[in-house]
Amino acid sequence: MFGFCCKRLQLLVPSCSTISVDSSVTHFPKASPFSRSYSSLLGSAIDDKPQGRSFTVSYLINSCGLSPELALSLSKKRGVHFKSREKPDSVIKLLKHYGFSDTHVSQIVKKLPTLLLVNAKKTLVPKLEFLGSIGITGTDLTRLVCGSPNVLSYSLDNNLRPCYDVIRTLPIGDEKVGLFMRNSCRILNVKALSNAASNVSFLRSLQVPESSITLCALYYLIAVSRDTAKFRDYVGKVISMGFIPSSTTFVRAVYVISMMNGSKWAQRVGFYRKWGWAEDDVLSAFRKSPTFMFLSEENVSIKLDFYLNKMGWQPANVAQHPAVLTYSLEKWIIPRCSVIRILLLKGLIRKGEYSIASMMFRRDQFLDRFVNKYQEEVPELLSIYQGKIGLAELGLGFEEKEGVKEV
Repeated sequence: MFGFCCKRLQLLVPSCSTISVDSSVTHFPKASPFSRSYSSLLGSAIDDKPQGRSFTVSYLINSCGLSPELALSLSKKRGVHFKSREKPDSVIKLLKHYGFSDTHVSQIVKKLPTLLLVNAKKTLVPKLEFLGSIGITGTDLTRLVCGSPNVLSYSLDNNLRPCYDVIRTLPIGDEKVGLFMRNSCRILNVKALSNAASNVSFLRSLQVPESSITLCALYYLIAVSRDTAKFRDYVGKVISMGFIPSSTTFVRAVYVISMMNGSKWAQRVGFYRKWGWAEDDVLSAFRKSPTFMFLSEENVSIKLDFYLNKMGWQPANVAQHPAVLTYSLEKWIIPRCSVIRILLLKGLIRKGEYSIASMMFRRDQFLDRFVNKYQEEVPELLSIYQGKIGLAELGLGFEEKEGVKEV
């Protein structure tokens, strides 16, 4: 009986010795295919559509380098089901021909497993040739497809070609088309890009610098591709908040406003008010660093607690330098504040000789101003700056100040 079951299992689950292998397709090393975990996974596959799903799982593991768990999970998705290796082998062979590595293939299959089932010659070759014709080859091609494999699922004539025609009207150079498509793949459709072209013309009419428009097109396309009426509303709101179209922060502010509805904005303003900021402080900080409004409340709370209750800074002072909220507390702020604290304790500097802006000095500036200058008086200062020595090890620390607690 046991022998019969084993023979039955061999019929249902192709082993590497029974599957014909195209020498042009690399097969990934198999990790004990009949180990307990792998066998149990295949057992689940055998219970449901045995000949199809078990082969799919086996192929995804052996030819695409996926884990058994992920292979089984993908095999259950609609459309991820093949009975032979002809189509997937041809797809992988084509990708390899265009410079994709085994790792690239794994990344693509994880995101878009159905790509293995398309007709490589009729469907993929024309698209890859088109991408090559517009300058997306080599590393640019692998980055685009691995980052956004859906680009190969779009219609060539109804999507890719028309979209490229619109992209050429946007202020981006030919060498950045690949980057643009990678960043905008989710909204790569003619309607959205046509909106973007109209909205770019509107920004130009406001005398927004071309460098800012290029930034907007490359990285903030989700904002600039919005319906033209909505986009003009966002721009009007940003101008009413005191932004000048020619400023470098203008398009960033438009992006933030386009991504935050009224309730979200009110919630974030309320959060900062709990930490002692006035509403004008929030608006002032937004004018200086618009994207600080995207920072998570949990992350900002930890930093504000340190600045206000350990360093004794005032809420309005932090609001004047909102970029300080974007720096790493452990890797950047605490080491620098530790240097300042020990210099203060030793009487080597006075409070008026540093400011919150000092925390944002470039590395060489901070070293010259606060570390190298006092190396003889405090030999361990460089180690403190590098985070190798903490103030606690020197019997010092950051005492609790009478700052502002979140309420």
